[in-house]
Amino acid sequence: MYDLEGKTALVTGAGGRHGLGRAIASRLAREGADVAVNDLRAAPEPVSEGGWRGAESTAAEITDLGRRSAAFFGDISDAETVDHIVGQTIEALGGIDVFVANAGSKPGPDRVPVVDLAEDAFDLVQRVNVKGTFLCCRAVARHMLARGGGGRIIIMSSAMGKRGLPRSAAYTASKFALGGLTQCLAHELAPDGITVNAVCPGTIETERLLDIASGKRADGETAEQHLQKMLEKQLAQTPLGRLGTADDIANLVTFLASDQAAFMTGLSISVSGGAVMI
Repeated sequence: MYDLEGKTALVTGAGGRHGLGRAIASRLAREGADVAVNDLRAAPEPVSEGGWRGAESTAAEITDLGRRSAAFFGDISDAETVDHIVGQTIEALGGIDVFVANAGSKPGPDRVPVVDLAEDAFDLVQRVNVKGTFLCCRAVARHMLARGGGGRIIIMSSAMGKRGLPRSAAYTASKFALGGLTQCLAHELAPDGITVNAVCPGTIETERLLDIASGKRADGETAEQHLQKMLEKQLAQTPLGRLGTADDIANLVTFLASDQAAFMTGLSISVSGGAVMI
């Protein structure tokens, strides 16, 4: 559908077996791109049931599709590490045409009311989601500007980057910040043919849902029980009547990475089944 033949991409946060990063990286590869992937660390030993090895397995899937790939590990909130990851990607694939800033903080201690929110929990979310995305975009943009020829930067925000909800202040603040970063970068990079857009998923069926439920559950309630309540509430508030899938997000990211989206920049696009219509 979208011809990405000859393009190269870097996707951060691509180690989850059921995560957005894996789906995005695989879809870009199926459309013809060579794709490098990143995650915080390599899979621990022993590997998970079914042999899943995190980003290494994502890279192997891309190779099986006939595309070049590599997995690089490190903390995106550290500038030196980010520069190393970007440099490794350029060395392995020859450049970066498409960058997807997908890595984010793991939900948990931050999912509490503001009056109970610990400073270190708030800081961690901002460090990974905001600073980490900034550092990655800065490094990739420097490369794209030096190389010439334009490019695509796609930032993973959230529907909560448009609407605040209880017990989500740290996360929501970080995602609102990414909307502003997207617009500023879009203005600055547009003269050089680099588009910058954000994707704002609603509730998506990934591993993160159980982590969110665990952080928000009441005393005496299991994470699984609270997750069920969360999903029932979300379905009732979603006009299209279902949860989103990782493929729903990968579809939009791939479109934004393609030439068909060449006249779109600075946008924060909701993918929420109508739950958020702005």
